[in-house]
Amino acid sequence: MVLGVIPARYGSVRLAGKPLVRLNGRTMIQHVWEGAKRAKRLDRLLVATDDQRVVEAVKSFGGEAVMTAPELPSGTDRVWAAAKTTSADLIVNIQGDEPLIDSAMVDRLVEAIEGDRSAGMATLRFPMKGKEGYAQRSVVKVVSDLNGWALYFSRSPIPGCKGEDGVPAVWYKHLGFYAYRRDILEKFVGWSPSAFETTEGLEQLRALEHGVKIKLVDSPKDTLAVDTAEDVQKVEKVLKEGVRS
Repeated sequence: MVLGVIPARYGSVRLAGKPLVRLNGRTMIQHVWEGAKRAKRLDRLLVATDDQRVVEAVKSFGGEAVMTAPELPSGTDRVWAAAKTTSADLIVNIQGDEPLIDSAMVDRLVEAIEGDRSAGMATLRFPMKGKEGYAQRSVVKVVSDLNGWALYFSRSPIPGCKGEDGVPAVWYKHLGFYAYRRDILEKFVGWSPSAFETTEGLEQLRALEHGVKIKLVDSPKDTLAVDTAEDVQKVEKVLKEGVRS
């Protein structure tokens, strides 16, 4: 079984009650749910939250939500808390603050991990050109080998460029959606934070440091995560322009 889990923690330092923030008339969690629900490769979709208000909001639009412990340290731990009670052998972590999600993103992740038994995980990348975002620490970059296996993720500009403008012709932005094999996810949440993970503040490096092979999949589109009130305004503008009805 392929299970999609949307981790949705109510308490956010920068944007209180983030899952229930309204975007173009609907809550953010509803936008994420509806985008993920269109995926053809999911057998079941859950919202994993720490707050009954989110559970009730999800039920109101016909979704399925489960309560998880408020003290869980990360969205990945919340995903596993929901997934371990099911029989799913493949689990997709669908970020709860990505209201512009495209269902094709989910389907491509599932297809990638189903298509290669050596892949313990799969995640998304999007090709970028130009300077915008390249040196920005909030934009995570990724580099791969010739076969699309992740070599490293960083908040720093990678790969470095010796050209005059200091920017590669193409660089890859990492989009934080993941597909995991069940056994890998269970091991992952049991491992302590690793050295590079702690330095960069990127938990996927924990998997690389433990030798997990991560397949990179090209996303059909870029996304815009919502972390601040300014992001809310940006996403609402996109929605009003008709990207998502």
